[in-house]
Amino acid sequence: MKYLISIYLWIVLSIYFILFLSFAIIVSYIFHHEKYNPWLQKLLRFMFSIMFINVEIEGLENIKLDKTYLYMANHVSLFDLPLLGGYVPGYARGVEADRQHAWPLYGWAMRRLGNIPINRKSIFGSLNTIDKTAEVITKGKSIIILKEGHRTMEGKLREFKNFPFLLAQKVGVEIIPIGLSGLFHLKNKNSWLIKPNRIKIKFGEPISIDIVAKLETKNLRDKVRNEISQLIEYE
Repeated sequence: MKYLISIYLWIVLSIYFILFLSFAIIVSYIFHHEKYNPWLQKLLRFMFSIMFINVEIEGLENIKLDKTYLYMANHVSLFDLPLLGGYVPGYARGVEADRQHAWPLYGWAMRRLGNIPINRKSIFGSLNTIDKTAEVITKGKSIIILKEGHRTMEGKLREFKNFPFLLAQKVGVEIIPIGLSGLFHLKNKNSWLIKPNRIKIKFGEPISIDIVAKLETKNLRDKVRNEISQLIEYE
């Protein structure tokens, strides 16, 4: 039965996501991004509804819609970005691997929506991405980053990259740690099976600009990693 459920979900989700990407591209040429962003968020949230998944949210009181943040979450599944895109309040865009921007349709949509590519294999490319992302943040737009760079293979936190923390210190922005729970069971990198279950997004308290500026990059990285680990409740 689990194989039939997975096959059904892959078919339904593939069709839905193609329609979603096509819609995102079209509206990006017609409306300003802050106008159509709520529509895209609703469509992403609906995607989890058609998967029969109940998404629990905790910690929204920690987020002020009139402030700009650098959101940092654990990287568990290919559903991480759609989940965060649908449930992170307000307008936020993500930083993702540049190879994904070369994918047909998906890459076009992500470029139109304003997601930022990063070449993780190049120091120069990473530094260039810091500059581009810093420019977006200084314009008052929040950014979502999955700091491990790659999905976990065992369901546990991997080592964090330094890039996000150099970025936070460069622009002086508050960090919101996010713990994602249940996504490794839903769909992990080791299996093609999709197994619907409950998912939880837990937003932590903001790490202030003063703390971001005061700590050394390594210490800031370790602090955020520790806080995210405490926000993850189950897998």
